[in-house]
Amino acid sequence: MSPLETTFREAGGRVTSALAAAFRDLDLAEEAFAEACARAVERWGPAPPADPAAWLYAVARRWAVDRLRRRATAAAHRPEAPEPEPTPEEHAMRLDEPIPDERLRLIFVCCHPAVAAEARAPLTLKTVCGLSTSEIARAFLVSEPTLAQRLVRAKRKITEAGVPFETPGPERWPERMEAVLSTLEVAYAQAHADAALAGPHAEFAAEMLRLSALLARLAPGDAEVQALASTFHLTESRRAARLDADGAMAPLTAQDVRDWDADLLARGRAWLATSAALSRQAATPPGPRALQAAVHAAHASRRESGTTPWRDILALYDALLSQRDDAVLRTNRAVALAEVEGAATGLAALDAVAATGWLPFHAARADLLARLDRRIEAVAEYDLALAAGPQVAEERFLRRRRAASVGR
Repeated sequence: MSPLETTFREAGGRVTSALAAAFRDLDLAEEAFAEACARAVERWGPAPPADPAAWLYAVARRWAVDRLRRRATAAAHRPEAPEPEPTPEEHAMRLDEPIPDERLRLIFVCCHPAVAAEARAPLTLKTVCGLSTSEIARAFLVSEPTLAQRLVRAKRKITEAGVPFETPGPERWPERMEAVLSTLEVAYAQAHADAALAGPHAEFAAEMLRLSALLARLAPGDAEVQALASTFHLTESRRAARLDADGAMAPLTAQDVRDWDADLLARGRAWLATSAALSRQAATPPGPRALQAAVHAAHASRRESGTTPWRDILALYDALLSQRDDAVLRTNRAVALAEVEGAATGLAALDAVAATGWLPFHAARADLLARLDRRIEAVAEYDLALAAGPQVAEERFLRRRRAASVGR
């Protein structure tokens, strides 16, 4: 992978966020970053600058200032005249801290209540996290044209409404927090779906841990915020056990619990306990993210007990579905149901889920079909899972399982 590709993958979202916050214009930020990348292709050659992200930011910023100067009609939106441009290395020292903060700020901007509810998280994922339209559409199980239309309308709404590019005070957080948390969930899911962290969104694993912990500190009285931090830390605690000796993904039930990170587990459990205490104080039932965190905590209990409490997990999914019914939850519930009542019952529940084209759905269905010795159907389902574009470790796992089904 070239230095530019690496920088684009690891810092593209943060640089674009900083540009958008500086110029109050999402389209301009995206255009400026694209122009900076194009110039990098021409100028970097075999020796990239000391800090490639800072170089891209500086070049993009100069281009954006020049563009604004040429727009007579945009004079009112022009930022203050910039100071003399520093060298890329000097600029890097000034950008080490602001860029991550700008990313969090822009997450709140894009989740503004002026934007349609169904577009807030997708817009943030596109602009702040750098996900492609097709990736976001798959995450929300909608068609790509539908998602693209939502994004266009959302950016237009931000411009027309004059949405301020600033983090709102805590009193305004409730109206945005659901979209903020959904954004973090989908972003983290991109890294979680990549056991080897070899794909384009690998950095989200550490970044979403950081942001979830930051939000947990900023919103100590929000049970769902605490629960999201719990889920991320409990899930990420298993990272070291997610690859087998051959570099294939190791499913949760096959992981060696001795490789789980005890510190991350402890932090995840602590945040879940805080979430539960807040719910009790408010005399309200656990929210969907608290229940999801409880599912991960139940899986984590295998580290001490040696067994997975599948009946408890199934009960948690039933409670979840009473609050938030979607294809993702129904697929996960079907997997738990198969462990409790058998593969045939799990498959029947899975067949009621409409999630064609979603990799985990096809992988789960293939596994249940293989358990029932329906080999031809299992192979076909594995082919559908492979066609959904798994990452390297996941593809290796699926191909191994497919071969095993053929040979049964």
